[in-house]
Amino acid sequence: MTRQAEHTVRRRRELAAGGTSDLFALVSSGDSESVAAALQGLPEQRRREIGVELTGWFKQRDRDTWWSAGTGTALAVAVVGCLPTAAQAAAILGRPSVNPHGHRAAELVRQVAQERGVDWLVDLAHRIAARFRPDTWVGRWHFVATLLRAEGGAPPTDDRCVQLWLTAVESPDQRHHGQPAPVVDRLRDDPFLAVMLPRLFEVDGIGTQMMFVAAHYNWDEPGQPALPAALAQLATEGAVDRVLLLDGSIGRLLRGDRPAALRAFTTLLDHLAPTTTEVNARVTDYLRLLVDAPAPVATMAQKALRRLPVLELDSVLDTSRQMLIRPDKTLVRTQLTWLDQLARRHRDRAAEIAEVIAVAAEHPAVELRERAAALAARHGVEPAPVGPALTRPRGDDLPPPAPPAPVPDPISDLDELTEEVAALLGTPYQGAPLERILDGLVRLSSADGPRVHTALDPVIERRHWSWANEHRWDPLCLCETVVEVFRSAGVGRPDRRRERWEKLLTSVHRPGTAPELAVTDPKVPPVHRLFRARLAEIGAYLNEPGQSGLLALPTSTNGELDPMVLVERLAALGDREPGHWDLTQALLRLPTGGDEPVAAKATALGTPSGRRLAAWLRDGGLPQPVIRPRSVTRDPRRGNRHWEWAYMPAERVLVELTPPAGAIDRYGLLTAPATPLGGDHSGWVHRWPSLLPRHRGVVTAYALPLVAGAADMDERDGAAVLPLLAEIDGPGGVALDLAVAYGLSARHDPDRVATVDALLALAAAGDLDAAGTGEQLGTLAARQLVKLSRVVEPLRDAAQAGAPLTVWRLLAAALPALLAAPTPPRGLPDLLTLAAETATATGVRIEVPGLADIAGRSGSTRLVTEARRLHKAQTKP
Repeated sequence: MTRQAEHTVRRRRELAAGGTSDLFALVSSGDSESVAAALQGLPEQRRREIGVELTGWFKQRDRDTWWSAGTGTALAVAVVGCLPTAAQAAAILGRPSVNPHGHRAAELVRQVAQERGVDWLVDLAHRIAARFRPDTWVGRWHFVATLLRAEGGAPPTDDRCVQLWLTAVESPDQRHHGQPAPVVDRLRDDPFLAVMLPRLFEVDGIGTQMMFVAAHYNWDEPGQPALPAALAQLATEGAVDRVLLLDGSIGRLLRGDRPAALRAFTTLLDHLAPTTTEVNARVTDYLRLLVDAPAPVATMAQKALRRLPVLELDSVLDTSRQMLIRPDKTLVRTQLTWLDQLARRHRDRAAEIAEVIAVAAEHPAVELRERAAALAARHGVEPAPVGPALTRPRGDDLPPPAPPAPVPDPISDLDELTEEVAALLGTPYQGAPLERILDGLVRLSSADGPRVHTALDPVIERRHWSWANEHRWDPLCLCETVVEVFRSAGVGRPDRRRERWEKLLTSVHRPGTAPELAVTDPKVPPVHRLFRARLAEIGAYLNEPGQSGLLALPTSTNGELDPMVLVERLAALGDREPGHWDLTQALLRLPTGGDEPVAAKATALGTPSGRRLAAWLRDGGLPQPVIRPRSVTRDPRRGNRHWEWAYMPAERVLVELTPPAGAIDRYGLLTAPATPLGGDHSGWVHRWPSLLPRHRGVVTAYALPLVAGAADMDERDGAAVLPLLAEIDGPGGVALDLAVAYGLSARHDPDRVATVDALLALAAAGDLDAAGTGEQLGTLAARQLVKLSRVVEPLRDAAQAGAPLTVWRLLAAALPALLAAPTPPRGLPDLLTLAAETATATGVRIEVPGLADIAGRSGSTRLVTEARRLHKAQTKP
């Protein structure tokens, strides 16, 4: 007998005699075959006894264990070999932390099930599949699918299972080395294809996944989407129903989805190449797509309809009346050309067709209005002039800005505090206000810390995984720090956590020096270091008797603090001194400029904190810094220690902060070099405006690298901070000009929408330097640091929302640099069109250097045509 066989016999005897330690050790080591061998031959009653112990052992281990391919497979073998029902087995194997190794795990599990006589594997597979989540690993689908195929079970067809099935088609479970089979062969041999294929046209968003590219080895070619071509080939072979593919694709396009998700279905239709008979049978659907679908889909429908030899003219005219007002200029231009051809072909109905063409004479794009007017006139219809005549210059029409809203009442009830903490920790941090929660924590922990600890402990244990620890690679992340503050509630003085807070406070505070807030990480802006110091201070002094909350709790939602409220809070403290950083933050939230009456009341308190407040008010508070633009270039040499320098764009324009002449930068808030800032937890940046609500330029300078990343690195959510900057006070300077310019050039729609919201709010308050912003935008685009083509849409939205004069002034300042660029940036003609529209709408003349030279060129390029249009609008009486 071999040594391995001897070990197996010994384990069986141990299991039969009541011992389970060796079995659990095998599971922990991932030795699946040995687990199966150890269970072989055990009586059913003993298996069930082991199953009870296995369930308890798993519950103890699961919180801290990730059951990967090896351990997950061994666990699956033990579970199916011992637990009595599919429901109990799924309670373990359905956990997201358990990941059996696909096909291999399923084969081992089937062997154990057959040896035991288990008949519930199909039920188990469906129960596991019902627990799949958006982040479920595809290996778990391979495990479930292999069980179902082998046992003859039907596949689950919910949305997540369809997505995982498609992922498995893209990435098959490799049981053998070598190149995987072509996608068309994988589909042809897939027993689930007939069930899953119709669901591809029903699951929202799956079209993006359908565009995967099969493995290829020519790195000079990006490769083509494999699935649409494979489905079309199977339709040609008769393996799948061509009508199903055609109707499914058209139906999906009619229901709509994100444009990127719809691309798979237009690609599939391109591969299928519908015949004119097939298009005729679905002509009503194609006409609907021409009106309602996104531009790429409508363009596909337009091409298919124009290829039809015969199409009812009334249907085309009815559709055209609705689609000629679409904003998609290429689509509308093509439709006008088609209508012109129809008018020439149907002379008896030319006037009727011309009336339809005239609908486009009210299109937002000037060139399309002119084109439509010319075509309508050619066929006998003169469109009415668009808009009333301008009798005098017109400015913006924006509502006055609303004053900052007052903050809700402080939290005074433990149930409310628990609910607020649960809501905060239940999702990734996106910038939700923290001050009120921290104030309630201080207030309630002072009264009954142990009760607060008891209430918050289970909430903290159930927190979202993103709050689980500090993300060391992200200098902005404060997740663990905030959680540790919550954990400190109700903890006595000797606790290590409190000692940690006090050591951290000592390390960041340097009394008597400037700045007194120590620089622990140069990548972290000073305002963020101040917030971290405040969190440490709260943790250190939590549970102290007599705490009435935070001094720095704002009175307005934008972070401002009423000076008289601060005096009242200091008076309530009596002789007790507040936390140093709590009072510092409170001072930074006060209005700038002197306030002698309040200063006198602060002095009358007769306490050091009262005298500090009085001196702050008499000195005018924190001064405004000097803000200068600086070009920052990529520096791979710094990449070993500071990755953001190595992976930033080749060039970026940021700003540096310096204190004004003669001013002492006591807290280091007014001194910041122009440096890139990296980090995925940008939600913490949303706290910065409320920390310095009187210093918009300072906060903008800190946040500018993240806003710029939304434009020059196509990052998401970088410009989301801009509306918050619009809500606070203080001069923005060139930092704000650059931030708005970068935000208008952002890659993603939500960032551009946020920028428009900020632009409108700033313009309504009189805080936007339109010319300064335009000058920065023109310089950035002329130097090809941002993409000008992204700017037109948000600026047009701003003009239509009531700020045409602001947009015109911004464009007039941007155009000189753009017109003088050696190579005109892409999107410049569209920008000139918008400039002509806003200049005409406002009736305000602004000289644009270089415009007359471009307008005077010969030729009829789009750039010259639009330059002439703007020049004409500027020179006509």
